[in-house]
Amino acid sequence: MVEQATLRAVTVRFFAAAEEAAGRGEQSVELPVGATLGDLRAALVERHGAAMERVLTVAAFLLGDELTRDLDVPVAARVDVLPPFAGG
Repeated sequence: MVEQATLRAVTVRFFAAAEEAAGRGEQSVELPVGATLGDLRAALVERHGAAMERVLTVAAFLLGDELTRDLDVPVAARVDVLPPFAGG
């Protein structure tokens, strides 16, 4: 059993196709302290399935003011999932 002190809540906000795949605009995900965006991605795919996996293969993650696709980056307290947007 994992102790509570080793977990942290990450608020994930979904936009566009990510919101559609999740069926909501925001959710909290419990991850181990020191988790990476790769860990978050795996948790989201496990929770939401193939539709989310398709979105996350092309999505970027916004942590504060840093936009990245690097799955080795540690998660922040809030992560925005941003799929590519069409138009302009």
